[in-house]
Amino acid sequence: MVLPETLLKILVCPVDKGCLMYFADEGLLYNPRLRRAYRIEQGVPVMLAERAEPVPEREHERLIRRARDGAADLSAAGLAGLPGIRAW
Repeated sequence: MVLPETLLKILVCPVDKGCLMYFADEGLLYNPRLRRAYRIEQGVPVMLAERAEPVPEREHERLIRRARDGAADLSAAGLAGLPGIRAW
């Protein structure tokens, strides 16, 4: 399930209040600054800091590569300067 654009425009990380990378095909919102992943369960983003999953280095690198290849969108405004990442 793809999250609505209107929801993505307002989603931010509950810890640092920054934008998130959205991987629709993985049901994942990712904060590369803190290396924390937020799952999307049954179409609902689980945005609780205590439910965030720490992301190890190799997974972080994989997600960054995918984002640069155009597989991620951004929530809110923010990291639009990264090549290949689409902002809403």
